[in-house]
Amino acid sequence: MSANTLVDEERLARARAALAEKPDGVIEALADQAGVSPADVLAVLPAGSVIRLPAAEFGAVWSDLASWGDVLFIVHTSDIVLEVDGPLPQGSESHGWFNIHGDSPIGGHIRKANCSGIALVDRPFHGRRSCSVWFMNDQGRAMFKVFVPRDEARELREPQLKKFEALFEQKRS
Repeated sequence: MSANTLVDEERLARARAALAEKPDGVIEALADQAGVSPADVLAVLPAGSVIRLPAAEFGAVWSDLASWGDVLFIVHTSDIVLEVDGPLPQGSESHGWFNIHGDSPIGGHIRKANCSGIALVDRPFHGRRSCSVWFMNDQGRAMFKVFVPRDEARELREPQLKKFEALFEQKRS
């Protein structure tokens, strides 16, 4: 066993321990507690909870998400958890950026080249099912996340949930 493999196993063991302590907790908080990246915690979620996609799927996944209607767009850093409800505009690439503009409160510029992969995540969160799409960077952190939003009764909105489940099933095979 190489030294890198041993380090990876130790890191994943810490991620497993944090997840075992709070299986429906905030991924970033669990990662911080264990001294690992959020990607490490995603890697130890129960089988069937996560589907990993290559960064090359960015455009196709974004295009699918843009058809969902209102979503919850989250940027989670150590300083802020920014949550914005609205539809994702179709994007376009220019000057090294993926640009999103349209009739939505969600807009701006994404450094698409920094996306190292995408994770489709279906897991419990604070006692309720949570479905999200994570666009990951090479530090193992989410650049941003797109969640199936909740209705007034705190249930996942059915139209977006069906779209998430269809994407999850399509990418599973």
